[in-house]
Amino acid sequence: MLLRPRAIDLKIIGFYIGKLILGIGFIMLIPLTVSLFNSEWNPAIDFVIGSSFAFIVGYVLQITCRTKKDLGLTHGVLVVPIAWLAAMFFGAVPLYLSGHFGSFLDSMFEAMSGFATTGLSLTQDLDHLSYGHNFWRHLTMFIGGQGIVVVVLTLMAGGSAGIYGMYVGEAREEKIVPNLIHTARTIWMITFLFFGIGVASLWAAGWFIGIPSLKALFHGVTVFMAAFDTGGFTPQSQSFVYYHSPIYELVAIPIMVAGGINFALHYALFLGNRREMFKNTEVKSFAATILLTFAITAIALSQVDAYDSALAIFRRGFFHIISAHTGTGFMTVYGSQFPELWGSLAMTGLIVAMGLGATMGSTAGGIKALRIVVAVKAFILEAKRLILPSSAVVVEKYHHLKGTTITDKLLLNAFIIGCAYITTYFVGAVFGIFFGNSFADAMFESVSAAGNVGLTSGITSPGMPDLLKIVYIVEMWAGRLEFISIVALLGFAISMVRGK
Repeated sequence: MLLRPRAIDLKIIGFYIGKLILGIGFIMLIPLTVSLFNSEWNPAIDFVIGSSFAFIVGYVLQITCRTKKDLGLTHGVLVVPIAWLAAMFFGAVPLYLSGHFGSFLDSMFEAMSGFATTGLSLTQDLDHLSYGHNFWRHLTMFIGGQGIVVVVLTLMAGGSAGIYGMYVGEAREEKIVPNLIHTARTIWMITFLFFGIGVASLWAAGWFIGIPSLKALFHGVTVFMAAFDTGGFTPQSQSFVYYHSPIYELVAIPIMVAGGINFALHYALFLGNRREMFKNTEVKSFAATILLTFAITAIALSQVDAYDSALAIFRRGFFHIISAHTGTGFMTVYGSQFPELWGSLAMTGLIVAMGLGATMGSTAGGIKALRIVVAVKAFILEAKRLILPSSAVVVEKYHHLKGTTITDKLLLNAFIIGCAYITTYFVGAVFGIFFGNSFADAMFESVSAAGNVGLTSGITSPGMPDLLKIVYIVEMWAGRLEFISIVALLGFAISMVRGK
């Protein structure tokens, strides 16, 4: 029997949603500062309005839902999907006020794409977007990649159970250190360590290829935030075509790969455990699927004579496979060139890479390498059970920071999440086909949205149907949170209506 939620449950959830909205309001002060620094007065007003709106709504929720009750585990899980929708709504306000979006729905699409580290964009005339608004687009990725609820609420939440609920709700499971608050701080420590190295490298590369120093710094900061948090926004409308530089691409590739690697593995390397990189089964799986998908793509490109040399094929193919597999979404070709120049087989390589994703506990989306490992190991386990005598004790293990035995629980989790992603990919593709797109293009775009990648075959544009925009928003939201907290929210909504 379903139990109807109590009023106190709604107050607890509302109180912490209010905290998140306040946090979004405070974060908007950063792009406000960028606008003021660049003497962009109208964009500065946009962020004042957006921030003030968030402060008002956040404080009203804090006052009306004030309670001394701690955030429980279930409350924490339920806060997450609602909070992400709230972040999308309030994050869209200054974007809409910029005048570079055809509707508020378009600006919500952009905000969700940013927070979910996807990178599909509906910005009109991006090349003339203000520094403040452009920085805000990339900052949403930087916040969303770490986990917006954990970022805003870690230091505010009352109960450890509630913090853990939010941590799990944002599709994170591993504790880097025993305490979750310290885990969140460790994630930020690793991020800012890479930030310093990555921004300096991109700044130097930009200056080397002729971009003026201050502009190169802005590009370095924004491109790093998108690359490390595996989102595909860039400060120019042409994505990486704008740079026309193998040097800039070479600098970006290791940043994308670093963003696709588990934060716990980064921490192990930081502590001096270099062997873990070579022993880790998930990393081996990730590397193997990169090589496999690149082989498919390279063979396909050589067959269609897309480029005139093996070096050109390697440059375009490998960059896009890394961009796809890490869920980043940077492009060195125009979206329409995928179906027109690359062809179906090369697109299939990219689709598989996008769908698989990178590693667990990273900023990337997709099914994830560890779930592929679990599925393969479970298959091997069942094969051994069929071949060996019934009296034999058969186990399968993998190494991921420590030795782990394959269990039915691990297999069930991998199966459920994997099926959820695959189903979402196909459902999104059906909507794309319904609106007149080919199967290959529709599947490419759907996997890119649900896998939080950002590569496009040309479907995503301000002129696409509103229903398709909503479908992709839902895909980006569900894919980033890996479905579980959203299913919990649906169950909560049903219990409100049918519970007793």
